[in-house]
Amino acid sequence: MASKNVIRAFQDLLGRENVYTEAADRHAYSFDSAVLDPVVPELVLQPTDTESLAGAVRLCNENELPLTVRGAGTNLSGGTLPAREKGVVLLTNSLNRVLEINTEDLYARGEPGVITAQFARAVAEKGLFYPPDPGSQTVSTLGGNVAENAGGLRGLKYGVTKDYVLGLDFFDVDGELIKTGARTVKCATGLNLAQLMVGSEGTLGVFKEIVLKLVPPPAAQQAMLAVFDSVDRASETVSAIIANKILPCTLEFLDNFTIRAVESFRGAGLPTEAGALLLIEVDGHPAQVEEDARKVREICQEMGVTELKVSQSAQEKESVWQARRDALPALARLKPTTVLEDATVPRSKLPAMVRAINDIANRHNLTIGTFGHAGDGNLHPTILTDKRDSEEFERVERAIEEIFDTALELDGTLSGEHGIGMAKSKFMEKEATRGTILYSRRLKQALDPKGILNPGKIMGA
Repeated sequence: MASKNVIRAFQDLLGRENVYTEAADRHAYSFDSAVLDPVVPELVLQPTDTESLAGAVRLCNENELPLTVRGAGTNLSGGTLPAREKGVVLLTNSLNRVLEINTEDLYARGEPGVITAQFARAVAEKGLFYPPDPGSQTVSTLGGNVAENAGGLRGLKYGVTKDYVLGLDFFDVDGELIKTGARTVKCATGLNLAQLMVGSEGTLGVFKEIVLKLVPPPAAQQAMLAVFDSVDRASETVSAIIANKILPCTLEFLDNFTIRAVESFRGAGLPTEAGALLLIEVDGHPAQVEEDARKVREICQEMGVTELKVSQSAQEKESVWQARRDALPALARLKPTTVLEDATVPRSKLPAMVRAINDIANRHNLTIGTFGHAGDGNLHPTILTDKRDSEEFERVERAIEEIFDTALELDGTLSGEHGIGMAKSKFMEKEATRGTILYSRRLKQALDPKGILNPGKIMGA
């Protein structure tokens, strides 16, 4: 527990207004977007500069106070929840400066609290492009994106957050500054600590500054909406597009339940009788875009598409993509509890995974709406339930385990972009080996001997 002297030390370091001790203030940071019981931290700290950030980390370590770093709290696996009641939550949302956008060497530097969409807009204003676009981008932060290795709609062609991290400055548990990576395209200096930190969920260090690669924007795009009478035809079309060596920048999937939920929510003009939709966009050089779009249309016709709509304007295209972004909020309004999962399989196994999810829903008598990044095999089966119904939620938990088991049987993974946190840590040994988990724990023990950095996350239950 933090003594009065320790609290006073935090107040001297950060300012009294940046140390939250009142229960009402602390409760706001007791939950994230995962379906886990809230854990109220003992203290909430909000550094306003990187010097006080380092000092806060050091004070937590000296006093053996478990420390969970939190950005916007959009995490979906319990990664930003304190593991214990006496934990400290450290907020990074005041560290929100874009420090540099270099148009000659194509990189940018930002603090961990920079909001993703604002960063992308600032880059676009300089005529450059930052492709990672997590669904939470309007509120999520760069630090959280790196900590979770966030993905997004453009991951199929452009990759995910790890593919854009050139370097990181971060603090270890003693508040020492660790610099890793560079501002160059190539860097073979020392251990690749930058990529070790990507996806580490706050268990190995606390970010100070992030260096991200930028790319030139595509010269042309073409978006289309493909309507199918069944999820089988739609998912098989995804495999056919990839097998024909076409790489759309986005290739998204919505099943019928999700389509109807989105249409009720937004009124976007989606065909509610469709078995499934594919939202497809190709980009690049204008000639290449035209060729790829033609091939995609031909494949869709061969696979039995019932309707194919090509966007004729930027406004029409944005309307289509807004419908996809609305999938989660549209589903979430239907039941008190929304369990958004993250099953990911090789793209060729997508049809089998979609069928398995539907079978699991029927077998456990559950409502599951499925959407996701079909082009990279990353599906989001979303279970609609009420956690207060204990019998139903037991069926939900069995269904989740079966979804994970099926993904692993199909050579997939527990998480494509949401991370492990606390929600999935008990399943880690199913995908990895016991040796892998022990190796990870030994690494953490060496870097964090007192175990203060986000305890209880990733390393297996």
